Amino acid sequence: MSEDEHSDMTAPAGVRLAHEIRRRRTEAGLSQPQLARMIGYTRQYVSLAERVGHNLPSAEVIRALDQALNAMGALIALRERCRSEQKRLRGKSPVRRVPQNTVSLEANLSASATRVDTKSDVVESIADLTLDAPPRRRVGRAEVGQVKLMTSALAASENLYGGGMTSEAGIAHLRWASRMLKVHSEPAVEVALFEAVGNLAGVVAFSAFDVGDHPVAARCFRFALSCAEQGGSWELRAATLTDMARQAVYLGDLDQALSLIEFAQVRADRLTATARAVIGVVRARVLAMLGRHEEARSQVDRADSDFAQRQTATEPAWLVYYDEAEHAGSSARALIPIAIATGRPGEAAKRLETAVRLHSDAYPRSRAFSRTRLAALHMSIGDPREATALGRQAVADAAMFHSQRMNGELRALMRASGQHLAIPEVADLSHSLASAINDA
Repeated sequence: MSEDEHSDMTAPAGVRLAHEIRRRRTEAGLSQPQLARMIGYTRQYVSLAERVGHNLPSAEVIRALDQALNAMGALIALRERCRSEQKRLRGKSPVRRVPQNTVSLEANLSASATRVDTKSDVVESIADLTLDAPPRRRVGRAEVGQVKLMTSALAASENLYGGGMTSEAGIAHLRWASRMLKVHSEPAVEVALFEAVGNLAGVVAFSAFDVGDHPVAARCFRFALSCAEQGGSWELRAATLTDMARQAVYLGDLDQALSLIEFAQVRADRLTATARAVIGVVRARVLAMLGRHEEARSQVDRADSDFAQRQTATEPAWLVYYDEAEHAGSSARALIPIAIATGRPGEAAKRLETAVRLHSDAYPRSRAFSRTRLAALHMSIGDPREATALGRQAVADAAMFHSQRMNGELRALMRASGQHLAIPEVADLSHSLASAINDA
């Protein structure tokens, strides 16, 4: 054993834990961001876990690192030793009680004013902050309701602002909620809990998809699918597979997207009319992108028929968003490749105009998507000056969203603008689009 190895073995467990994480990551040839994606956390968690002198990483983070780095429990054991050392040290240090009111507010303010913290220092001071709040030993309907409430709040936030903050907050909510699945509950409660947690996972997955973290999105989608199957929810299964198909389309894997959306159609007789309409427009979009335009057109017609039969009172929570505006915008996406191929914006443009007009203020991102797509459609095969007016509004709308998908729509509009740069207004719009994309 070298002198350095012997020195490390005699170091405090917290120091050894940080060094061991860094050593194993380096030997595995992984960067901090790569390892962070593997465990479903941000890079900062890995960075702080490897840094000596910060708070002890949570048990969940260490378990994830131990598994990802094939440490066979070594990291977990080091963390437990560190906790034991900390308890012994606290036991040896008597706590001196300060009488109330002996330290004035003025003194506290004066002391804090003498510190010079940079913005980075302020952020780093809580970057590794974790809270271990285990669920109750028995869960019931109240806990199911709590998960549903969290899910609703996260979904509302994502619709308003994009997936940025929602994805970070959602991961924490999902870790906590998933632990309840191991806690004893009555059979009926267990079924409801699997569905509620699965729906939460789907919202978190889509938020991660929205900000461009596709590995995390894929993991959360798979977890949501497992919950749907454990809970026997055909509706949630279909919704999750449909969102997975959307991600596959975004990533350019149309064969995978078609397979996923056709899996979603299995036992369509158990799905609501709205669910069948959602699946239908996504399938139509994939078919249209594959050049199968007649099949795509027929699929849109069937989706319209299903949507006309919807009964909003019986829809599951994850389909509440799918109203007339959403159907118009989603079905238009399926018709855009056909419009481009034929050179006639016609019906696709009309549906996008309907979506822009009908979207409520609770769904500004969806409205912005439809407006940007309408601008790109007119820029490609319509009136470029009309497209410019729509595009200016799209740039203004996009500023409020943390969404890589929104940036993708702006890029598509900028590409479409390239053929009309001789028009001064279009050239100005293209410059604005480039600035908006760079600032995102």
